Amino acid sequence: MKRVRMVVAYDGTNYCGWQIQSNGITIEQIINEKLTELCGEKIVVIGASRTDSGVHALGNVAVFDTNCRIPAEKFSFALNQRLPDDICIQKSDEVPLDWHPRYQDTVKTYEYCFLNRRFPDPTRRLYTYFVYYPMDVDRMQMAADYLVGEHDFKSFCTVRTQAFTTVRRIYELSVTREQDIVRMRIKGNGFLYNMVRIIAGTLARVGTGLWEPERVKSALEAKNRQAAGPKAPPEGLTLVNIEYPQGNLKGNKIESV
Repeated sequence: MKRVRMVVAYDGTNYCGWQIQSNGITIEQIINEKLTELCGEKIVVIGASRTDSGVHALGNVAVFDTNCRIPAEKFSFALNQRLPDDICIQKSDEVPLDWHPRYQDTVKTYEYCFLNRRFPDPTRRLYTYFVYYPMDVDRMQMAADYLVGEHDFKSFCTVRTQAFTTVRRIYELSVTREQDIVRMRIKGNGFLYNMVRIIAGTLARVGTGLWEPERVKSALEAKNRQAAGPKAPPEGLTLVNIEYPQGNLKGNKIESV
């Protein structure tokens, strides 16, 4: 028996998120099915991040246990031959049997992209959130700075979250413009349910002039979901990567993915 870790990239447009659902096809479901066919045994993957319906990923992480004789580093090649074009394994390797993608310290990086122009661009509709009103990235960055550090983000998560605590640490939060793309990049030790999309929706209100930057500080201190802005749509969100600091692999030489 060995445990194989995979770095998974996908276009989430046609899926009901990562985790298996009763109402539609998910990334996890497809990978389970294709691995089961490949290995000739029942395979169930464990993912590090349960991205929502329509959300994309460049570097989600998942593990599975198998008796299959295929070398761990070859699973990426073998599995990609069976997966649809909108899911691709970027890397596979072996980790200790007790290594778990969720139950250890991580640093996660997400990006949210706004398309800020006069008219929509149909070719980018699946990967950006179209905003007609001009967005001021300097004001957005001023507001974003209030969220950096360790805080109680109760105002910035869906009310029905099941997290034990709503305290999280944001290491970096930047807002930049590249022509007609406004990009929010956020790095933290973990995120609550819908937290990144609510932050994006809140900063959008600041950028379009509906809110003053200082209102984000007040929303954070309120610890009340009603105090923050709306949840931005899923298509603009991408999980960029998940970092596993050195020492988490208990002797394994791989330090990060």
